[in-house]
Amino acid sequence: MTPSEYLKNKKVLVMGLGLLGGGIATTKWLVKHGAKVTVTDLKSRADLSSSIKSLGSAAKKIKLVLGKHNESDFKNNQIIVVNPAVPKESPYLKIAREAGAILENEASLFFRFCKNPIIGVTGTRGKTTTANWILHFLKQKFPNSVLTGNSSDSPMLGVLDSLDEKSPVVVELSSWHLELLPVSEKSPHIAVITNIYPDHLNRYKDIAEYAEAKANIFKHQTKNDFLILNKKNPWTNFYLKQKPASQVLFTHFPPSSHLIPFSFLHLGDHNIQNLITASLAANLAGVDWKTIKKAIKTLPQIKFRQEIILKDKNLTVVNDTTATSPDATIAALNRFTHQGLTLILITGGTSKNLEFDDWAKSVKKYIKPANLFLLDGSATKKMLDSLDEKYFKNTRPQLFIDFYTLLTSALKYAKLIKGKKILLFSPSAASFEKFKNEFDRGEKFNQFFKERS
Repeated sequence: MTPSEYLKNKKVLVMGLGLLGGGIATTKWLVKHGAKVTVTDLKSRADLSSSIKSLGSAAKKIKLVLGKHNESDFKNNQIIVVNPAVPKESPYLKIAREAGAILENEASLFFRFCKNPIIGVTGTRGKTTTANWILHFLKQKFPNSVLTGNSSDSPMLGVLDSLDEKSPVVVELSSWHLELLPVSEKSPHIAVITNIYPDHLNRYKDIAEYAEAKANIFKHQTKNDFLILNKKNPWTNFYLKQKPASQVLFTHFPPSSHLIPFSFLHLGDHNIQNLITASLAANLAGVDWKTIKKAIKTLPQIKFRQEIILKDKNLTVVNDTTATSPDATIAALNRFTHQGLTLILITGGTSKNLEFDDWAKSVKKYIKPANLFLLDGSATKKMLDSLDEKYFKNTRPQLFIDFYTLLTSALKYAKLIKGKKILLFSPSAASFEKFKNEFDRGEKFNQFFKERS
């Protein structure tokens, strides 16, 4: 079945136009394939003005319901396309289900109609880096390979119709994408779960429910497909107990081969793990090991993932804005501490109901109280509780309400310290109290230093 055969003259409701591009690409794609589209979003027309403008001519072909949701829309549409911000327990989704509607999201639609071999990558940490490095290796043999998924730069339904139907396509999948993936009755040919750590516990009742959502990546695999799991992650056994139908392969750290050049060991243990995973996935997709080993020398640096944005004789500035969980910042501290430099940490943000006890142990081990700069937020309060008064002794925590005041103070402080130092921005938390998302946060961080370099 083609997209047009599935969608033509169907009444489709897009729940959430949003500001990041995914809802725009989805709406345009639905209109293109003949659906009768209604878009509903709790944001106002003024808030969504840039997104409505980006719809172009498609805006005239859809019905917009903004600033509210109407129950009748969920009763009267045949397909509901759900955006990432919508909670699974939304009463409107319940109304839609009871009315017999099919619930989809951009991932389920993409998988339903994509004819290319798919490499799907999910996990708590490392999925973006792993997905980008898989693409880097694939491009050596398959120049038309594409990366899409968990990014506003390349939404799935924005690239689907331009694929060549032959080259492998890499899809980065978040847990919310995977919640509805079984609707497509399809899984990736090669599925990767990088690791599982506590995350998004503001959306899931516990880590087991979160891990179960990730398991949907292999639920429709067959014996001809592959599942790559992290040998040392404690949740790997959870997936093995579900008896995947596919061929299961494990990644090991440290690497058992001489694949990784010695000069790349500075990337940190977690990135070496990402590199091993990406190499294995690319090899299963048809890229030979000799080509992979050669391509390692030109690995791209991934934006906002421990990204070095400024480096002079004495100061290195690192933007790790996508560190939205304590584990991600622990990994960054482990990587940069080993370089024997003074480490200054900027952290703090919005709570996702995560615990910070292990985070606090790492901070106490590696960061002096004077070298810690905190951005106020609901997660920051939990950080301070975990650090306790003993850590700060007679000094007061450096807590800032304004992002730019914090950055100005941290940079001024860094310049006063003698010798070589790293200024690490690794928030350990989400961003929604002060920013649109972690990418907006990262752009503002980069802009601050660009203006001062």
